[in-house]
Amino acid sequence: MLGDFLSHVQTWAAGLGGVGLLVIATLDSSFLSFPQVPDLLIIVLSTAYPDRMPYYAGMTTLGSLVGCFILYSAARRGGEVFMRKRFKAHHVDKALALYQRFGLLAVIVPALLPPPMPFKAFVLLAGVADVSPLKFSMAILIGRGVRYFGQGYLAVLYGERAIDLIRAHGTEAGIALAAFALTAGIVYYVIRRQLQTTA
Repeated sequence: MLGDFLSHVQTWAAGLGGVGLLVIATLDSSFLSFPQVPDLLIIVLSTAYPDRMPYYAGMTTLGSLVGCFILYSAARRGGEVFMRKRFKAHHVDKALALYQRFGLLAVIVPALLPPPMPFKAFVLLAGVADVSPLKFSMAILIGRGVRYFGQGYLAVLYGERAIDLIRAHGTEAGIALAAFALTAGIVYYVIRRQLQTTA
């Protein structure tokens, strides 16, 4: 039954093109969940209309930003109580310390990872940790932009075979991208800290 519903949602969104992608990505990144529907739609639409790929990927990225910002805003207004009820206190404290230290990086890395990574928990934690709205928005745009534009690019190159490629190697690619982002972020943090101590 759930599969039929997701199929109808996918058909509806595909009929609307970029607007449908914007709506689905917004809902998927906020309080609802449409597992991998935005990813599949980018590939299907970009395969059918390769010249529109940047538009499709951009609308999906924008929708994800809007949806994530809804969750983030809700968490800033009182999400810490919810998080402490749902997760162990010491886990929440460690996560908050991580966000306060590496705000931007702590959002980019999980944004790059594919399902079943519980990305919404990281979005909520960003709000609870009071990561600045600008840094949060930049992190979502970078993380989701790399993901969706990457999928669109594969669709233009390989057509419908891109779906099989992502299913076969999407997890490894997401982990590799996240590891690269994490390494680059740590190097940047270390260099910045050394410059501050020598200044």
